[in-house]
Amino acid sequence: MHIPFRITICGLDELAAHANMRVTHVLSILDPEHPVPEVFGTYGEHEKLELRFDDIIDETPGKIAPSAADVEALLTFGHAVVREPRPGAHLLVHCHAGISRSSASMALLVAQAAPSHSGTEIFKELLRIRPQIWPNLRLIELGDAALNRGGELVAAVRQVYAQQISRQPRLVDYFRSLGRERELNAR
Repeated sequence: MHIPFRITICGLDELAAHANMRVTHVLSILDPEHPVPEVFGTYGEHEKLELRFDDIIDETPGKIAPSAADVEALLTFGHAVVREPRPGAHLLVHCHAGISRSSASMALLVAQAAPSHSGTEIFKELLRIRPQIWPNLRLIELGDAALNRGGELVAAVRQVYAQQISRQPRLVDYFRSLGRERELNAR
């Protein structure tokens, strides 16, 4: 699969390991109250977008859900990555654990940069890079609409959920405990 930049998905605890990886662009997704990671000071020159919302898929009192404005901001950032092609461009997307918000965001950025690739191809590549992904359904739904994919990314992420559950059945109880029943029903 051809993507016009190198991609990395990780969690907060992995950021230091990527400091010398010549990252040119960072999409930083943080919980609303989480401090900015100091490690970015060691990354050298890079473009960065910081988004703040909770890892939820439905409106929840006391929490901030990902919004259409967040998706618009990340897609605008993605346009900048592609518009200013740098030799060796390297996009790192992180969230708290590098599993849900970051993988959903990277899927949208790849879908935007490589629109001829199907959602199935995109998620297959992300699973190759980061086998533990569980993309945030709300971000995928909002991004699918923003990219005019007609539900194709949503259908493809359902395959990811089914595959992950077949590998680790205990995920059902875990995501149910987080109130993410819609993802479990989507498979």
